[in-house]
Amino acid sequence: MPYGFSIWDDDYSLVLCNARYSEIYGLPPERIHVGMSLLAICELTIAAGNHPDVMPDELFRIYRDRLRANCDPAQVGRYDKLIRERTIRTSYTRTPGLGWVVIHEDISEDIRRIEALRARESELSQQNMRLAAAVNNMPQGLSMFDANRRLVICNDKYVELHGLPPDLLRPGTLFTDILAYRADRDPAPLGGGQAFIRAQLDLAARRDEARATTEFHDGRVIAVLHHPMADGGWVSSHQDITEQRSTEMRIRRLARHDPLTDLPNRLVFQEKMKAAEARIRHGQVMAVLAVDLDHFKAVNDTLGHAVGDAVLKMVADRLRGSCRESDVVARLGGDEFAVLTDTLTEPEDAALLAERVVRQIAEPFVYDGQNVMIGASVGITVAPGDGADPDTLLQNADLALYRAKGDGRGAYHFFEPGMDAALQTRRVLELELRRAIAEGQFRLVFQPLFSLERNRVAGLEALIRWYHPTRGTIAPAEFVPVAEETGLIVPIGEWVLGEACAAAAGWPDDVVVTVNVSAAQFRHRTLLQHVRAALARSHLPPRRLELELSESVLYADPAPNLDILRRLHEIGVRVSVDHFGTGSSMLSYLRAFPFDRIKIDRSLVHDLSCQGSGALAAKAIIDLGRNLGIATSAAGVETEDQLARVRERGCSEAQGFLFSPPLPAAAVDKLFAEGGGLERAPAPETAAG
Repeated sequence: MPYGFSIWDDDYSLVLCNARYSEIYGLPPERIHVGMSLLAICELTIAAGNHPDVMPDELFRIYRDRLRANCDPAQVGRYDKLIRERTIRTSYTRTPGLGWVVIHEDISEDIRRIEALRARESELSQQNMRLAAAVNNMPQGLSMFDANRRLVICNDKYVELHGLPPDLLRPGTLFTDILAYRADRDPAPLGGGQAFIRAQLDLAARRDEARATTEFHDGRVIAVLHHPMADGGWVSSHQDITEQRSTEMRIRRLARHDPLTDLPNRLVFQEKMKAAEARIRHGQVMAVLAVDLDHFKAVNDTLGHAVGDAVLKMVADRLRGSCRESDVVARLGGDEFAVLTDTLTEPEDAALLAERVVRQIAEPFVYDGQNVMIGASVGITVAPGDGADPDTLLQNADLALYRAKGDGRGAYHFFEPGMDAALQTRRVLELELRRAIAEGQFRLVFQPLFSLERNRVAGLEALIRWYHPTRGTIAPAEFVPVAEETGLIVPIGEWVLGEACAAAAGWPDDVVVTVNVSAAQFRHRTLLQHVRAALARSHLPPRRLELELSESVLYADPAPNLDILRRLHEIGVRVSVDHFGTGSSMLSYLRAFPFDRIKIDRSLVHDLSCQGSGALAAKAIIDLGRNLGIATSAAGVETEDQLARVRERGCSEAQGFLFSPPLPAAAVDKLFAEGGGLERAPAPETAAG
């Protein structure tokens, strides 16, 4: 028999058993005999290693209770786990006159197979759950159709994208039924439902990977990626790319338009000019206007970049309003704009447009209740006379713009052939300036400043000279403006500071050296650093350095520049104002900052002899300085009469060729070493005596 078999009498003694019984429990056959008590069998099976952690008496009671239960074997199975990972199922039958018949079955392999099947089933269930979760949480819709174009599976996103009802989601649904429903939905596909169905069927028929997009009347765009399968079916992924398409369009627009003003950028402007070449070659008259805003930097610096951005947008609107719809208005960068006109009847029409632009931009811009004033300068080049290709036209327009700004801004200027030569001359000068800095072609001369109170030299003003190896001496008026425009004034100014402080370190302790500082040096925000470095290298006391600046320094950028002046004053450096009385009123700045000296412009000094308005202005400046505790010096004193009058008006210092022309550093050193030149002449009252 494949089963173990045993019979027990009412006294729980063994009546009969087969060999399989002893095999199942690992019992020695020679120790099993008829009449053995159930307790002895329990002791024997425990000794064989079965029923670990159970005592014989306890095992006996378990088996006895099972026998007494007189259970129907069809209803109850008992399972005993033995050693070597085996499981035994026992069933019991009570037979009157015979006792209990017990069947013992080793079901270990069955249990393992069942457990393996259960584990596999659980694993498949978990995999299906994970697959369903992954598919239904995909950002794309997914669908699979078989070779008969019947639905196999689709995910939730597919249903959501196409708004499918439940009756179209059952496996086996025809692809054409789903397409018909989608074609009739509102909003419908662009191009009509039938065209949509044909396009989708053509896509499904393809045996290679393909991509197609469908646009709908509500603006949505759905992209479908088709993946054919070997059995003739296919898998497709569906994605709503409406936002992606919108983003791509915005990116493409940003690549070709200015993000602030929404005007075409330089790239588009050059493309439009290139496209206009053929029309220009056929004789059509067109113009390019280079537009640059005047005084716009002051708006950013004083009112902030938010106001500056708002003004730029309003400028763009006014430029559009000044031009025809067929004209191209572009922002090239910063505060630079350009206009490419459509065909003009006469070249003079470009002048009318430029005049309109200048007039429109000059009108106040209102932002947050305040008026903002700027201006515009315009350079005009007319094709085909001034050029036919984009580069030439735009370059010539820039040359004309440069002339317009040089003429005082707020104006327009046509291109003239000689402008290119002037620009080339300027470029050569810039290159030579750079070479001059590298090769050390600059020298300093010093013009004495005479104290009218002490009758002696109170200081010397450092003046730069450029000794060109082939052109000779180049005047500061010729090269300083170029240096300021190109930023070269910063290294030049740093060199002047260092040389002037080094020279002054050898002068008498009460003699001051004056160094002129331009507005361009203030803009680069390195002036304070350069001053500190020059003083440290020369060991010159800060009180013996005076920085002289023009009124334009404060007008250009008042708040930051005043802050720099205060920090200079804190370290002991003196500050003076040059050309006072020739510009706008400086009274507010005189109150805001304690200047050490005011230099009266030479034009007012020369007017002293005629007793006109210049003389009154000079007297007013001297009185103003006295009232504010600021020293006043007269520039350009060349005659004894002028000297007498500045003394009479109460001026404290004077400078000019009457005292001395500018002197080389060696001559100044010799002057002080010999102890001469410190006194010029006795005061008037002494001379009279």
